[in-house]
Amino acid sequence: MTLNRRQLLQVGALGGSLSLSQFLRSNAAAGHADSGRSAILVFLGGGPSHQDTFDMKPDAPVEYRGQFKPISTRVPGIQICEHLPRLAQRTDKLAIIRGITHSLADHGLGTRYLMTGNLPTPVVSYPMYGSVVSREFPAAADLPSFVSIDRPVEGPGYLGTQYGPMSTGEKPRYGQPFRVRGITLDGSLTVDDFRSRHQLRADIDTAFDGFENLDDAVRGLDRFAQQAYRIISSPRSRDAFDLTREPEQQIDRFGRHEYGQSTMLAARLIEAGVRFVTVLLEGWDTHMDNFNTLGRELLPQLDQSLSAMLDRLESRGLLESTSILVTGEFGRTPKVNSNAGRDHWSRAMCALMAGGSVSAGQVVGATDDKAAGPAGEGFTPDDLAATFFQNIGIDPKTEYQASVGRPITLIRDGSPIPGVLS
Repeated sequence: MTLNRRQLLQVGALGGSLSLSQFLRSNAAAGHADSGRSAILVFLGGGPSHQDTFDMKPDAPVEYRGQFKPISTRVPGIQICEHLPRLAQRTDKLAIIRGITHSLADHGLGTRYLMTGNLPTPVVSYPMYGSVVSREFPAAADLPSFVSIDRPVEGPGYLGTQYGPMSTGEKPRYGQPFRVRGITLDGSLTVDDFRSRHQLRADIDTAFDGFENLDDAVRGLDRFAQQAYRIISSPRSRDAFDLTREPEQQIDRFGRHEYGQSTMLAARLIEAGVRFVTVLLEGWDTHMDNFNTLGRELLPQLDQSLSAMLDRLESRGLLESTSILVTGEFGRTPKVNSNAGRDHWSRAMCALMAGGSVSAGQVVGATDDKAAGPAGEGFTPDDLAATFFQNIGIDPKTEYQASVGRPITLIRDGSPIPGVLS
């Protein structure tokens, strides 16, 4: 059997795992001006209990208010959960948005809604936030524009696979080598080995130059293979993913747990020039033993890691240019169930925003006396997304051409939430 040049290139020149050039092949820059902006989505997968975190109801009956007590914060009049003492001292860096409401109390559909800002439909596949940012504000040639720590949760939708995330393939864990699929070279493949294989690819390209009439897609392989090589061999890119470069003081500051290591990696990537990072902090589906799970583990870890990330970005002068959104897919039931847990509840939830033009040190919106629904009309995930995009520097009413044969508005039904941005 005779292999043509395209087939040879598909054999895999990066030594086994997912080829970085496959990711980069169609991830070309869209030609937009460099905005200098970046963003982080901290997604609390599973649906965090809003009334046990940032929207407490201390005057509600005990079966609604639960076991936790509110504490005062740096901002007079704002109270949050007692298990978030560090964030309580950083409310001047945050806007707490209460009274977000929707009707999709399902993990998959709710996640899709909150990660795209558009109500899921079988007709249109909407892009997640990072894909839009990757299209509008591509990173430098030796860096990925969009990184998802661990795995991609939603895809690039109608924008196309070229704007999907580069996923690390796992969460960083303290004390274990962190292998970034397609970037990190393990002991079986050194940088010198990679350079040799890169040269072999170049030799193959030369040998096959006259054997087929190259179309645009095949010619593009050269360019994206070169970019893959630049990223893998770039000290800046490799260093950004190398958490062993962090001093012990910083590791202790973020925490020696997955939440801490993930948020520290997110900060390092933003510092290096990556445009968008999705951080998955999971475990919030507390149908049982809600208060022990939150009080002993999830809330202290979130409190430590998110506070450290805010401080780190501020100390490096990056908080003003980095838009941060912290959200889950829905809230939890107002009434505690018979298993000391709370179930899925999409009629009320809350979110945090920071960085960029966020008018911090305030609460926007409210829920009723049992945190069962918004007090008034409330806000939709579409509104939250429109606010996030506006803060990043992308008009939420931007139109894109898609394969459905008509232009699609980025956020069709939402508008920026009044008062969140200055």
